Amino acid sequence: MTTAITHTEDEPTCPICMGLFNVPRQLPCAHTFCQSCLQSYITSKAIEHEKKRCIECPVCRNTAGHFKENKSTSEWVSLFPVDTVIQSMLPMKSKVDRACDACSADGSSVTAIGFCVVCEEAMCDNCQQFHRKQKILKTHTILTVQELLNNPQNVMKFAEGFTCFDHSGEDLKFYCNNHKIACCGICFLENHKTCSDVRQMKEALPALLRETKPSEIIEELKKLETHLKTFIDVKETNMNDLESQVNGLTDQIREMRTKINTALDELEVKLKTEGRRIYKEVAIRTREENHQCMSLIHAIRNSQLLCETVHKYGMDIQKFLTAIKIKSQLPLYYSQVREKYDRTDTLTVQVKFTPLLESVLSLSSYDIGKLETKTVSTYTVPGSRKPTKECQVEKVETFDVIISGYSSYYTGITILPRDRVMLVDRNNSQCILLNNSHQVVTTYKLTGKPCDICEVGDEEVAVSVCDQNKIQILSIRDDVISPVRIITTKYKCYGIAAAGKGEMVLVEDIGNNKYCWSLIRDGREVNFSDQYDSLSGRFNYIALNNAKTRVYVTVPDTNSLHCFNMEGKIQYTYSPDNLTYPLGVAVDRDDNIYVVGGDSHNIHQLSPEGCTLQVLTTGVPKDPCAISFDNSKDTFIITNYSEKPKLHIYQLK
Repeated sequence: MTTAITHTEDEPTCPICMGLFNVPRQLPCAHTFCQSCLQSYITSKAIEHEKKRCIECPVCRNTAGHFKENKSTSEWVSLFPVDTVIQSMLPMKSKVDRACDACSADGSSVTAIGFCVVCEEAMCDNCQQFHRKQKILKTHTILTVQELLNNPQNVMKFAEGFTCFDHSGEDLKFYCNNHKIACCGICFLENHKTCSDVRQMKEALPALLRETKPSEIIEELKKLETHLKTFIDVKETNMNDLESQVNGLTDQIREMRTKINTALDELEVKLKTEGRRIYKEVAIRTREENHQCMSLIHAIRNSQLLCETVHKYGMDIQKFLTAIKIKSQLPLYYSQVREKYDRTDTLTVQVKFTPLLESVLSLSSYDIGKLETKTVSTYTVPGSRKPTKECQVEKVETFDVIISGYSSYYTGITILPRDRVMLVDRNNSQCILLNNSHQVVTTYKLTGKPCDICEVGDEEVAVSVCDQNKIQILSIRDDVISPVRIITTKYKCYGIAAAGKGEMVLVEDIGNNKYCWSLIRDGREVNFSDQYDSLSGRFNYIALNNAKTRVYVTVPDTNSLHCFNMEGKIQYTYSPDNLTYPLGVAVDRDDNIYVVGGDSHNIHQLSPEGCTLQVLTTGVPKDPCAISFDNSKDTFIITNYSEKPKLHIYQLK
């Protein structure tokens, strides 16, 4: 990642220039910008829309105010208040750059040198001397600039200025719970007089502050920043990879140059030119997107720092008003982050040759090959979807896998990247690869009877071949199935699941009506069998939780599901009355478990602790068998083993 944040994490920065604030001005939406940056932004928008007399916030795009046509852009900016809290968080020399309140009320601008804690007013030298001479004011505590600089809590008092944005100088004295907004006395009379739940701010503040939970808001802001940094990493990595791929086009072309040297020379020039054009477009677009992303990061960090500082040092009213203001920004932040990740696609380029190589010398470069681009979704925003246990499960599609002349029995299924699906057909000892339209792309004949399949990463799958005591690793690169290696197992193997890069867990038949599950690590097999001698019934399918700390095994003969830890100790057994002959098992993104009832024709969704969440019966086919989850899209597919097997797709909504 080439983009870097240039300031320390505890200093608020302007989302436009990304530097330390210089005279921070706050918009009604609570986003803050440098005065000069805001003026430049307003000027550019005014030029762009000559008749437009309002602006949108550069971060959230909310309207930031309407102004008279005779106002200059500098006058527009001056109408937005200085963000005194942000000002207080800046380096020491900037913290107390504030005008005397009394002089400001008379239309003058005189730098304040002190602050009366009782009156809560900043004062210049003359006003401070007058203040001290008044008998009734002599006991008031006045803090000097140096005292303010030496104590953050004092700085927060100096920065206090929570007045109504619509009615200048009016304190926010009320909170309308109906509209979830703080308001001054004028706002109350104009807009909230008839509301049923309006409270005095001072009385309601402790309870409101507890409800707002600033610490939770801070954590949400940190998550948002992490998501955006990841977005930048993905886009920067894609740009670097794309440059390498474009630079590598020459090597691909050279492989064909022996027979079609002249035509490929022409093709090389054409494709490299097109590749450079694509790279340039992607680079420009990526830099623009990443700059927008960095702007949003700075805005989020400012909100985070503001919330942390006020929560740590501010008064209760500051904590509450700041918290509700920033909490109102969270849905917008998530919306903008999701918008970024909707475009978090990676672009690749490669030479795609036509099959007309025999007659290539008589063809032009346009007939020989072309540059092919693919857009692949690579990231989903975590935390932006509701918990899966709160989702409704709906059946969205059923389709046939048509292979002429075959009677198939699909005992295993796995969902691959780019919405592809791979099946194992036990009856015909083969694997079947489907594209994202669920059409057969290719098949691969196995040497024995397969039972289950799982993706093991890097365009590879593992297939358990139960009658030959082996696991066959297959490559599916470029939608071509080819053998990679074979792992011999100690016993007959059935269900299989990935347990990390190069690692797998599988169910095995020990013999003498005993079963175990095993871990394949570094090519070695570790059996967990001694603990299960007392467990009756054969093991079938297997799955792991997302952290790879628990193993789930279905036991059809006892109508149950066993949960083990990675040391082989059983944690619990799930065996409700309405689950018979359980087969496939899978885990969703929240570690909830899905067990397919082969004879009960249902799907049980249970919590990681083994408690029933719901039992799905609607839309479940007769004789359901294997299941595979796509956690990036909250979908899963199950197979069934009737005479005419189909694949059934379900969506969590």
